[in-house]
Amino acid sequence: MPYFVYYVNQQADQDRKSLEYVETFDNFKQARNLARDKRAALRDQGSSADCRLIFAKNQVEAEKLLSAPREERVVGED
Repeated sequence: MPYFVYYVNQQADQDRKSLEYVETFDNFKQARNLARDKRAALRDQGSSADCRLIFAKNQVEAEKLLSAPREERVVGED
């Protein structure tokens, strides 16, 4: 299964995330390095967007997983 790299923008006035496809990789290290470089560039620009890496069967599944709401992690509760 391939690794997909996306820009993710969370709109303050919307619940939905906007996704922008960047690239697909078969190699994890290449995908990770690109995502790290893109995140650093976004921080330098002061952008509110994030660059995410996702492991999925295809691009449709990757977008579905990135769009799904996630529960907040609770630290210290067993």
